[in-house]
Amino acid sequence: MLLARVPPPSPSAFNSPTISVRAFHRRRLAAPGAAATAASKSPSLRVGQKRKQVASVANPLVKHCVKLRDSAAYRRSCRRLVLVGLAPILEICRLGLAAIDCLLLLDGAEVPGELHELSGGNVVYVSATVMKKISGMQSVDSTEAIAVMHMPKHFCDLGDDEGGAGLDASFQSPKRILVLDGIQDPGNLGTLIRSACAFKWDGVFLLPACCDPFNEKALRAARGASLQLPIVSGNWCDLHDLVTRYGMKMLAGHPESSSDGSERTHTLSNELADSLMSESLCLVLGSEGNGLSEETVQACDLVSIPMEGEYLLY
Repeated sequence: MLLARVPPPSPSAFNSPTISVRAFHRRRLAAPGAAATAASKSPSLRVGQKRKQVASVANPLVKHCVKLRDSAAYRRSCRRLVLVGLAPILEICRLGLAAIDCLLLLDGAEVPGELHELSGGNVVYVSATVMKKISGMQSVDSTEAIAVMHMPKHFCDLGDDEGGAGLDASFQSPKRILVLDGIQDPGNLGTLIRSACAFKWDGVFLLPACCDPFNEKALRAARGASLQLPIVSGNWCDLHDLVTRYGMKMLAGHPESSSDGSERTHTLSNELADSLMSESLCLVLGSEGNGLSEETVQACDLVSIPMEGEYLLY
């Protein structure tokens, strides 16, 4: 493929954590004394240490977690994020991508030894009502764990940081940068970040109107990629600074049959791909509903990917 630097890793690299989810055993408490027995056996408790429990949705920790889940601004101010579900938590911990600030487990669950170590023993057992409140889900059948994690250091919001310093800290002599223009669906955003990571690109640049990459759905779709790939959020001035600073060529994916700019859209070919192999590139992809912004259409060389058979554009 034109812009791929190396072949993507096998799906197993993302889908087979070394810590099995099946090793996470949930225990239903059958008798009043069972809670004390489970607590005494839990690896999260030291001798004389009390089991941390939260049963009320009015607890400050619960309010903090809900705000982290719902507010991108609050996540960025705290440099923390919420990850829901045991499978993604285990996957990200397997890759060693982020430190666990606090691990919340459904009351009656047993913490795996590996997660106990990574959480520093900061484990809190919560009621089903609290788990539903924090996760935003109606059922807790598949939601026995939630982790509050540190936001990766290589995430940079240029609206808060110095532009040049932030770019230099995140992108060091980049050759391939994926630029997302108004991607609003968190699942799509996470999948695109995961694809950039799979092809070993150097980072992702988010233009305004993109959803937050640390939205819970985006995190789940990225499968850990957003915690290992440099991500920068900025505006068009910041992007022009990046392009100028590193001498990058700007391409944008564009439907050949679209009315805006189609007369100067190039069809992707082997010849075009070969001519770009030694270039430093930014590839801009537009939103699902609106396509590319006018700024992108004017600033980039437009490239369409030929498709076999008949298809419809909506």
